[in-house]
Amino acid sequence: MIKTEELQAFVHIVEAATMTSAAERLGVAKSAVSRRLSELEEHLGVELFHRTTRKLVLTESGQGFYTRCIQILDDLEEAEHAVTQAHQELSGQLRVAAPLSFGLMHLGPAIIEFQKLHPKLSFDIDFNDRQIDLIQEGFDVGIRIADLKDSSLISRKLARVSFVVCASPDYIKKQGAPNTPEELANHPCFTYSNLNNPNHWTFIDNQGEETMIKVSKLMQSNNGKFLQSAAIEGLGILRQPTFISYEAITKGELIPILQDYSITEVNAYAIYPQTRHLSQRVRQFIDFLVERFSGIPYWEQGMSHLGN
Repeated sequence: MIKTEELQAFVHIVEAATMTSAAERLGVAKSAVSRRLSELEEHLGVELFHRTTRKLVLTESGQGFYTRCIQILDDLEEAEHAVTQAHQELSGQLRVAAPLSFGLMHLGPAIIEFQKLHPKLSFDIDFNDRQIDLIQEGFDVGIRIADLKDSSLISRKLARVSFVVCASPDYIKKQGAPNTPEELANHPCFTYSNLNNPNHWTFIDNQGEETMIKVSKLMQSNNGKFLQSAAIEGLGILRQPTFISYEAITKGELIPILQDYSITEVNAYAIYPQTRHLSQRVRQFIDFLVERFSGIPYWEQGMSHLGN
């Protein structure tokens, strides 16, 4: 009979891409993972991987078996939770990947609150603006801010994300504020380097017509909080998600400009691989986030009346 630890070893090898990484995730020796895989293949009578000197590649049989293993292991976990959840608190580890600024400013407080509600849980959190491969890197949940089109992921919307163009009062006093997007070409601007076209800003007028402007880049960075600090110092004009800039705008450190034009909104999502059934701890965590961020985001409230 196939052993559960053999299935777990196989799944972790697939998702980690190497036996060494799989062993680290399982907390066992590499030799133990290799032995479990060999015993599994011997029992099945098929090779699950094509082995090369550099990597392991699933065979056709291995791919089909992986899909079934995911379901079996998730069903076992769900069955265990169904029996124990009435008597036990949520426990185990949650690995979460989130963008840096949104993570620190908004997700972080939510995680701390959830941790207080479920003290037997442990969190492993990666705050990073790079796009993380949830399966390959072993994350349970990712937070993504985008126009999400990746069909390999299941998503739940957390909140809308809108953008604002702004500058400091000192900059506007000395340099003036542009009245149209085209006038941005005459102003130094801060650009966010993780976008596909950071130097091109798109605006929509009140007739619904789009205009793309190539701005004059003064400074570029992959961190919005840093760019905001430079804008507050009066060095130039910033386009920023409101979840970063709302505090500075509320305090009067930055002033919204070009408010006769709009910028396409995106959404913040909680995402997870569609090959996975949600464990109880992941499901409850995502439900918690959806409820916490429901409705008009708190960073949008009170901003609509602010302007020049």
